[in-house]
This record gives sequence, C-alpha cells and structure tokens, in this order.
Amino acid sequence: MVSSAVAPATSNPPARVRYLIRGLASEETREQSLDVLCKNRLAYDNLAVLLWNSFGIMSVLLKCVASHPDTRIPFIRATMPVYLYPFLNTMSNERSYECLRITSLGVIGSLAKVEDPEVIEYLLSTQIFPSCLRCMEVGKTLSRTVSTFIIYRILLSEKGLEYCFVLAERYLSVSQCLGKLVENLSEDDAENLPQLLKNIIGCYLRLSENERTRPQLSSYVPWKLLDHKYANIVRSDPEALADLRQLVCNLRTSKSCTTHCTDDQPASSDSSGSSIP
Repeated sequence: MVSSAVAPATSNPPARVRYLIRGLASEETREQSLDVLCKNRLAYDNLAVLLWNSFGIMSVLLKCVASHPDTRIPFIRATMPVYLYPFLNTMSNERSYECLRITSLGVIGSLAKVEDPEVIEYLLSTQIFPSCLRCMEVGKTLSRTVSTFIIYRILLSEKGLEYCFVLAERYLSVSQCLGKLVENLSEDDAENLPQLLKNIIGCYLRLSENERTRPQLSSYVPWKLLDHKYANIVRSDPEALADLRQLVCNLRTSKSCTTHCTDDQPASSDSSGSSIP
C-alpha cells in the first residue's frame, strides 16, 4: 500500500512524487499511488511533466481506462484510440518508435481482450485491423505478439471473422501476413516466442473453420509451423497445443492439403515421436 504513511519521509517533494509515480506501475500499489497523487496534485507544480516523461506511465493509465468495465465504453465512444494511429502506422524500426508502437498496441490489446460486442464493432469500424497487420510486418517480436493477439481476439468474434472474409483481398492479407510471421520467427526471443506462436496458431485455427476457404488456406500455412520444434515450444500450454492439433486436423480434411499428408511426407512429430495431431 502506498500512502503518506509509507512514502519515504523526505524534504524533497519531487523524490516523493517519483516514488508515487513508480507505484503506478504496479497493480498492488497503483490505486493508492494515484489517490495520493490526486489529493496532492496542486502541491507539485511539475507533476504533469513528471508523469508525461516517466517511461510507460501514460500507457499504464490509458490501459487502466481501456480495460476497466466502467470506463472502457466511454473511452471508445470518445474515439480516444484515434490518437494512437500515428504510432501504430509508423514504418520505422528505431527503438523509440518501437516503444511507442508497443505502448499503443498495449492500449488496444486492453480493449480487445474483453469480450464486448461494442468494442469489437468499434475496432472493426476503425483502422485498427489494418494497422495491426502493419505492425505484424514491421514490428519486433513483442509488438508482433501484441498485434497478432489483437487480430486473434477480433477473429474470435463472429463479426470479426465475417469481416475478414467479406473481401477476398482482406482474407489474403491476413493469411499471407501470418505466413510471413511464421517464416520470420525469431528463436532468439525465447520470452515472447511461445505467446506469439499461440496467437498465430489461434488466428489460423479460426480461419480454418471456414470450410469454403479451407483448401485455399492450406496453401498459405507454412508447414514449418507444424514442425515438432514449434510444437515443443507450446507444449507447456495445453490450450495452444490443442489448437495446433485441431488446426492440423482441419487442414488435413481439405482437398489441397492431402498432397502434403501422403506417405511420402512424414507427419510432424514431437520429441517423443508421436505426431502432433
């Protein structure tokens, strides 16, 4: 708990403010830190400057607003995510721009992770979907992970899946973008790779549920994804592994997929020798 009782006693107000600002980054101390800062905001002339220049704090505050059930809908009705577009659409890979990209995606991710039809409708009515596809292409592993998560959450809804299939170009863009992600997977980022793989598998699984386009999808899924190496990476996540098995099953029922599953090409298997499906 962060309060006047536990904040370090000091005659230097900025030091105490910095202590409280650091408390905003933790879920355990965020509410108390914010309460103390609000009550004493007039006592610190440079509070706004400190908040603005403290790394990640503005993102934390925006995420709180975007994810809270009482402020989530007012947040999108005020079209606040529009102000994130420039950061989502930048093509630069410089560290400063990547930080802005990740921060912006985190706010959108806080909206997308909640099952709310109005949120999905809002995201589909904006440029969020194509912007996330762009982030999947130009971002580094973490921003790719978050942007793929947002696409996955959108596809989980029926309206989101319908949105993807309304235009052939849109469906192709999604499937091809996922394919490029798989081909360019970086095994150096061991921390984010399992979640990125899980999100990619989830997206492909949702796309494979459309029987009409399933044969076409099988030509876009890199069979590298079904290699035992990647199956082992997600093995500790039962949900991700089950999704991968179901994806393989769905693809093998398509006509074009059967050419990849003949006796001449062995099925992908895990380290124990059993096939993924």
